[in-house]
Amino acid sequence: MVSSLFWLGALASEIAGTIAGFGSSTLFLPISLFFLDFQTALVLVAIFHVFGNLGRITFFRHGFDKRLMMIFGLPAVVFTIVGALLVNSIPQVTLKFILGIFLLLYSITMLFKPSVSFPATKKNSVIGGSISGFLAGLIGTGGALRGAFLTAFNLKKEVYIATSAAIALAVDLTRIPIYISGGFLPQEFYYFIPILFLLAISGSFIGRKIVDRIPQARFKRLVLAAIALVSLKFIADGLVLF
Repeated sequence: MVSSLFWLGALASEIAGTIAGFGSSTLFLPISLFFLDFQTALVLVAIFHVFGNLGRITFFRHGFDKRLMMIFGLPAVVFTIVGALLVNSIPQVTLKFILGIFLLLYSITMLFKPSVSFPATKKNSVIGGSISGFLAGLIGTGGALRGAFLTAFNLKKEVYIATSAAIALAVDLTRIPIYISGGFLPQEFYYFIPILFLLAISGSFIGRKIVDRIPQARFKRLVLAAIALVSLKFIADGLVLF
């Protein structure tokens, strides 16, 4: 039986991810790792992410950039498969360490250079989709990098959230069967799934209601600072065991 903090963390992550426009899984995966092993957390967070993205697509359904969904989404799906297939080949402590480094570099970069993005080209869309998909498959979080590439296209907030959610949904539906076939989800955790569904939809709904009522820049800074602090624990754990 996990702590109630696990469930509160799931709800808060989805609300924050919807408002901030990035990374409910970036937030929820580190929280999950305080209660679960890496592989179980990886698949449960991916399932939770599916539910959250379905909610975002529903609540922001009037905005999609279909061209970006293709040129960014297809490479993301292909390289998600590569990353997911490598999870069983790498020790969990190593994956946690990689996750910690990734989250720390991302949070520091976005805190001190919040306007960082990549040129809005087709080539960069393919590169961004490939790398973010690979990271999503391997360490469970590629949304941060995906966001950095997508922001270059200056999409409206609603279009950005809907397009990013659609790409993320394709990635999640690709990696989850690989995780499950690899035995990542023991049967005793199956009852988590309906609870995570309710929390994800509720979080998306709440986030949609307040997305225009909160100072976006200030909120993102708080979220990034929290991610940076959590990442330090994973790095420290990895260094000790190495």
